Amino acid sequence: MQVKLLAYTPGPEAAVACAAKLCYAQADIRTVQEGLTPEKTAAFLDMLREIGHESPIEHVSFTFGIEGVSRSLLAQITRHRLASYSVQSQRYVKEELFEFVLPPEIEAVAEAKAEFLKAMEEDAAHYRRLTEILQARHEKAFLDQGEEPKAARRKAEKKAIEDARFVLPNACTTKMICTMNARSLLNFFAHRCCQRAQWEIRALAIEMLKEARAVAPHIFEKAGPPCLRGQCPEGRMSCGQAEEVRARFEAL
Repeated sequence: MQVKLLAYTPGPEAAVACAAKLCYAQADIRTVQEGLTPEKTAAFLDMLREIGHESPIEHVSFTFGIEGVSRSLLAQITRHRLASYSVQSQRYVKEELFEFVLPPEIEAVAEAKAEFLKAMEEDAAHYRRLTEILQARHEKAFLDQGEEPKAARRKAEKKAIEDARFVLPNACTTKMICTMNARSLLNFFAHRCCQRAQWEIRALAIEMLKEARAVAPHIFEKAGPPCLRGQCPEGRMSCGQAEEVRARFEAL
């Protein structure tokens, strides 16, 4: 897994402080940035967090490059709908020698790992064979329609991999660019940094949090699972490890 913060709103904490100042102080657009020292900016951000006023932090956004994650993770992260996603397409990019994510619980058991690797090899073989069969059929059809050989091959391959991809596994890796505003990110971290979140998206969320906190430390100072800020809301479904989780996030 690789995670990189590609872009973000310049001066994110000052931008949020401007929005907060406009809400609570006698200021206008010409003067709203005046006097916003680092100390006053931090004070505005602390106030917003204490009173639960979250709309000002929507004014800043963060764009992450993510790769080496599974299609299974893709299905989870896109449930966070206040975000923008650009994902490498299996319709246009051939997955002839696809990489995959090997779950640690499977890797830890020799027999399970061997079975998993065998399944990946079989999936790859089926994908290649389906692509070959479909491409030959489509190429003939395009040639019969009068297409030039080079164009016929190109179009046939694209059309073939559209359907061959149906045999690819959830473990198949993908790449994406994801943009969220800070409020959506805080919500994402609250759900996905939790110990009860699935292991892969939890690992991703923690890496994204590290990247975001490096450029906006006050905005994301208390970011993470809800148990960092109070009692666990999971009730009987709680992991029961709140103290360990708090210690782990303090050490990030």
